[in-house]
Amino acid sequence: MLELRPNCECCDRDLPPAAAAMICSFECTFCPDCASSVFGGVCPNCGGGLTARPVRPAGKLAANPPSARRVVSNDPSCLDRRGMLAAGA
Repeated sequence: MLELRPNCECCDRDLPPAAAAMICSFECTFCPDCASSVFGGVCPNCGGGLTARPVRPAGKLAANPPSARRVVSNDPSCLDRRGMLAAGA
């Protein structure tokens, strides 16, 4: 079962279970903007392709909740993006 991580690993934007998100086969998770504009559709961690994360049906979330563990990248491009978001850019 997918972990459904709660945030973009690059910009740290919240990604609720029904939000559009991109994942690789190792479940690295990114918002669509970071996946395309920062990484060009390729996972920076494993080099695999990023694809749309499936949406877990709302009725299944209670018994199969999403992860609460936030993962963030130390990639320099991501540090810059998080700094821009914090500054309101």
